[in-house]
Amino acid sequence: MIKKIRRKIKKVFRELLLYHHSSLEYRAKVLTLVVGVNQEIRPCEKELLYAIACEIYDNDEERAEILVEAVMEYFDKIISDNGLNFDHLVFQIEKETKAVKRFSDKINIDALNKFQSCIDNEEDRVYQQRVIAYLASLKEKYGSV
Repeated sequence: MIKKIRRKIKKVFRELLLYHHSSLEYRAKVLTLVVGVNQEIRPCEKELLYAIACEIYDNDEERAEILVEAVMEYFDKIISDNGLNFDHLVFQIEKETKAVKRFSDKINIDALNKFQSCIDNEEDRVYQQRVIAYLASLKEKYGSV
């Protein structure tokens, strides 16, 4: 019960209470971009999302759950057309990658490619491959030298 309340408070005040919140937000945007290509998040993608979040944060369950919740928030904003759409998210990611070069290190292409196994539709798979290729080009272009 306490854990759930604590997570809700961190969700609301993420910018103030979380260490490196901007990094978490950036990762959430990147993951949302890859997961959101087919306009839905399936159980397979949710499981994989949580597994990747645990891998990123070395099994810090609370931080991993906050990352997954942030991805879900961004996805809901895209789906409900609530001030964010897919193209706008792409521009935000590029802008942040260009402005903060170390963010390019947060793009893990191998982890993003794992989401390919969750897509049945060939068109969506190709679209997701293009999104991942775009993120790889951002990583290469703005990455640490």
